[in-house]
Amino acid sequence: MRASRLVTLLLLLQDRGRLTARQLAQELEVSVRTVYRDVEALAAAGIPLYGEAGHAGGYRLVDGYRTRLTGLTADEAQAAFLAALPGAAAELGLGEALATARLKLRAALPAQARAHADRIQERFLLDAPGWYGDADPTPHLTAVAGAVWARRAVLMRYRRWRAPEEITRRVEPYGLVLKAGRWYLVADGPRTYRVDQILELTCLDEEFTVPEDFSLAACWAARLADFRARLHTGHALVRLTPEGARRLGVAPADDGWTQARVPIESVDHAHGEFLRLGADVEVLEPSALRARLAATARTLAARYAQ
Repeated sequence: MRASRLVTLLLLLQDRGRLTARQLAQELEVSVRTVYRDVEALAAAGIPLYGEAGHAGGYRLVDGYRTRLTGLTADEAQAAFLAALPGAAAELGLGEALATARLKLRAALPAQARAHADRIQERFLLDAPGWYGDADPTPHLTAVAGAVWARRAVLMRYRRWRAPEEITRRVEPYGLVLKAGRWYLVADGPRTYRVDQILELTCLDEEFTVPEDFSLAACWAARLADFRARLHTGHALVRLTPEGARRLGVAPADDGWTQARVPIESVDHAHGEFLRLGADVEVLEPSALRARLAATARTLAARYAQ
């Protein structure tokens, strides 16, 4: 642990030029006294660094000195691929490795390239989760990720939407996918499971082999295509005001109301979606959806008339 901290301290000084003992302590999450000891250890090992006293003082490396300790460990290499999603890396237990990997990557870059990387980080941010609702807790995510990496089968108790709602199943975890802030496990079958719906998990001492023709990206693309195909199985004929057409993404007519045929998942789902449009939509077909919306409108009118 201390060797890793010494390397991180050295890379911090190389990257930022000058840092006080307090700043280094905050970065390394140690005491100032520990920083003093680490600096002494680096100096004893022949690293050309020195301290400057005063308000603008701190530790820095001799001008022109650059370390070649930029090789990535296995965890750091994995974390580097998640650099755009630091939250995901932290959930997988790779947050510290990601921070160290970034330092090592920066240390390996020339000054001009480091400046360009800084500008990108300042001006672009990827925030994957959706707006509404907090992320569901995933207490078994780290264990699942470990099983995926080690190619070990797991025994899990899982909650699903259809009966029986809770099942116990042995699965071979092929890979993990982060979609809209939610983690999914792709397993043998292939089947897909929401990681936040895993109630209990036991890692088994059973290795498995992923089929040679399996591709996680291709499997997930097929899963999404199937989902979309099953999502909108019907259509509704509607009339829309200009505002309703805008909100549904339909090209508005020039003379006010626009008639359009739009895909719907089901009467129940479409009922909720069209209620959001209020008076900006009139459903013409199917008759079951029109009747359902009319009944809801009568109920609301009576309630607010009181």
